[in-house]
Amino acid sequence: MTRRLFLFLLSLLVAAPALAAQERGRDAPPARPESFEALIRCRAITEDAARLACFDQSVAALQSAQERRELVVVDRQQVREGRRRLFGLALPRLPIFGGGDDEEDEDTIRTVEGVVASASQDGLGHWIVALQDGAVWTQIDNNTLALRPRPGQRVVINRGAMGSFMMRVNNQPGLRVRRSR
Repeated sequence: MTRRLFLFLLSLLVAAPALAAQERGRDAPPARPESFEALIRCRAITEDAARLACFDQSVAALQSAQERRELVVVDRQQVREGRRRLFGLALPRLPIFGGGDDEEDEDTIRTVEGVVASASQDGLGHWIVALQDGAVWTQIDNNTLALRPRPGQRVVINRGAMGSFMMRVNNQPGLRVRRSR
């Protein structure tokens, strides 16, 4: 029995460096597109005419890739707007948006505000609230509202702990919700 334990521990010791390298690779930032890297390499050319030719060729390649929709360029404001529109949806980790929706950084959306477009209740008495921006939120707790949500009322949805969300309709106490659309 001790021999088996020794072999098991030895195999873990041998595999640990490979597993650590694999884990580091997963956390590494995604590689930049080759067409962008080619543009960056142009800066290293010392001869003016050759550097200009390199820049012209690389910019043409970038523009062509963008026109073929092989390359998309977005700025920080567009990423932030995308995160706001996707707030509350369970999505896979998307590098274009800076990682997963659960990552904390300076652009993490903590709160969104909206306006009720419609509201109804399911068979369990849980509220289903559609907002004017198209998002639909469904109540997942058993809290009650004193007043029914009405079209035009203001809604504030806050990110809570461990992936939860709290919605307040017209300054009433909050409901725990999940985004269904």
